[in-house]
Amino acid sequence: MKHYEILDAKTREKLCFLDKVEPHATIAEIKNLFTKTHPQWYPARQSLRLDPKGKSLKDEDVLQKLPVGTTATLYFRDLGAQISWVTVFLTEYAGPLFIYLLFYFRVPFIYGHKYDFTSSRHTVVHLACICHSFHYIKRLLETLFVHRFSHGTMPLRNIFKNCTYYWGFAAWMAYYINHPLYTPPTYGAQQVKLALAIFVICQLGNFSIHMALRDLRPAGSKTRKIPYPTKNPFTWLFLLVSCPNYTYEVGSWIGFAIMTQCLPVALFSLVGFTQMTIWAKGKHRSYLKEFRDYPPLRMPIIPFLL
Repeated sequence: MKHYEILDAKTREKLCFLDKVEPHATIAEIKNLFTKTHPQWYPARQSLRLDPKGKSLKDEDVLQKLPVGTTATLYFRDLGAQISWVTVFLTEYAGPLFIYLLFYFRVPFIYGHKYDFTSSRHTVVHLACICHSFHYIKRLLETLFVHRFSHGTMPLRNIFKNCTYYWGFAAWMAYYINHPLYTPPTYGAQQVKLALAIFVICQLGNFSIHMALRDLRPAGSKTRKIPYPTKNPFTWLFLLVSCPNYTYEVGSWIGFAIMTQCLPVALFSLVGFTQMTIWAKGKHRSYLKEFRDYPPLRMPIIPFLL
């Protein structure tokens, strides 16, 4: 049996003392015990660590395997109000889908009274709406039925930042693409067909990667494995990059930008590429750190370059 005291990581104030804790108990169980004395800090809000400035312990960490004595000190930090990843993603993706359609159908007060509920005469405008809607419907369905999240929640404040990004860009690009004065791409049908092919191929590739990653992690598990190509040709990009889902995602938006020849779409693609590159580099580093036999040829997001 061990005794644990939990101190505030900032003030060193003693928050809780847990007596006679079983050595095989996990951090998750400690969090549940802590919640009984401090119900305002539910487990998802808690960060417990061995050092005030150290890394958070994982829920699955077993107490007897931690480098502590008979009486141990854990330090607590409040992570703030939390919200589930599923809720975040559904909110992020439903917004752009709905907002874009408002501009596509030219609801009143957007372009002027004489354009209310009128339709564009350009085929590319209708095709762009189909592609944009398909992309976000796909994301919503993947959130519900495909993705498995290693972390159940994220800070509530992040949803406002994320929604501002997705919803704002959706409104900006939709305003110009569906504008009554919109002009089609410079090279006409040839440019649209090429861009559509890029978009469709990258959407299929992105979905294939998500399915491959899903199959790596059994339901309810946090197991991490090295992803490898499968019989599906779209997964062969795993030979060269660690995060081909991001590669395909960027490719989709590049295709959409070429199709619509719209500056806000190009800027959205650039900002998205920058953020996904940061994520990909972080994931690539964690793969290299965790797996000694990680394939050496892989780059984070762009084969041979980045």
